[in-house]
Amino acid sequence: MDDIDRAILRELQNDGRVPYADLGPKVGLSPSAARQRLQRLIDAKVVQVVGVTDPMAMGHQAMALLGIRVDGDPRAVADELARHGEVVYSVLTSGSFDLFAEVVCRRPADVLDFVNDVVRAVDGVVGIENFPYFGIHTHRFLWDLG
Repeated sequence: MDDIDRAILRELQNDGRVPYADLGPKVGLSPSAARQRLQRLIDAKVVQVVGVTDPMAMGHQAMALLGIRVDGDPRAVADELARHGEVVYSVLTSGSFDLFAEVVCRRPADVLDFVNDVVRAVDGVVGIENFPYFGIHTHRFLWDLG
């Protein structure tokens, strides 16, 4: 990744819908060269261009972070949980928990059902702590690109 790639990513962080006709000149390229550069970054999985939604605004009134303790390989548990749409991200970690999973559901009762009926049933799960969210305070997608 070079300075032009980083400039493209900075522009996308400011406005993910910037037209190539505007993006190219902002980073010192033609619009078609900017499109090719961005496509290369997408193909390399350096960046994804997506629409980010607010779960609360979309009718999902219950969110929680699950701290999960695992006996065995936490990657297998993460793979199994990733099959469920309620899980919006998961991370492998160390310390008191082996895995964190963020879940988004329509109602608080749905979080309870998901934890009891799905997560507890996954082979290797030996403990769960549920940390419900009362709201999203900070939700940032800007990274220092150097």
